[in-house]
Amino acid sequence: MKKTKQTEQISKVEIEEKSGVFQKLLLWVLIPLLFTTALILILAKFADVNVFDKAKELSGDLPFISEKKQDNPVAGDLVLEERVVAMQAEIQEKEAQIFKVQQDLDKSADENERLLIEQEKLLDEIAVLIRDKDDSKKVFNEIVTTFEQMSAKSSAPVITKMSDAEAIRVLTNLKSATLASILEKMSPEDAAKYMSMMTK
Repeated sequence: MKKTKQTEQISKVEIEEKSGVFQKLLLWVLIPLLFTTALILILAKFADVNVFDKAKELSGDLPFISEKKQDNPVAGDLVLEERVVAMQAEIQEKEAQIFKVQQDLDKSADENERLLIEQEKLLDEIAVLIRDKDDSKKVFNEIVTTFEQMSAKSSAPVITKMSDAEAIRVLTNLKSATLASILEKMSPEDAAKYMSMMTK
């Protein structure tokens, strides 16, 4: 009986020792490992990282898994075809953008050319106007010189027949002696009219 009690105690101690090793393994390795894994998953969730996608990417680098991928060439061809189609669509989009930019450049070049032609026309018109102004000034100076050389008796009736603006323009450009002699030969009303116009 003592032996059975002793063997029972020994077997209890052995069971306790075995269960103690399992408990120690559970307490010191598995529970912290599970806790660390849970903590990493929570942190990954907050950081917007998909752990399972990352695991798939990393597993693609493993030799025995990548061999399995190579065993399925149809899936690889489909992925390549999709990439080719996507790239062709992108190329067409870029070509459309280039075409639009080229059209804009052509349009602006045409507009610049039109503006240059218009500028040349305006410069020609300005040159003609300056020439006409110089010519008219020259003609006017000749008219004034003619009035200077005419007698006051002859020039007074001619000036009274001119428009008021032309008469004032001629009278203001005459020498004062010639002006005085012309005004003397006019009627007092005309002379007063021209004098008051010249003083304004």
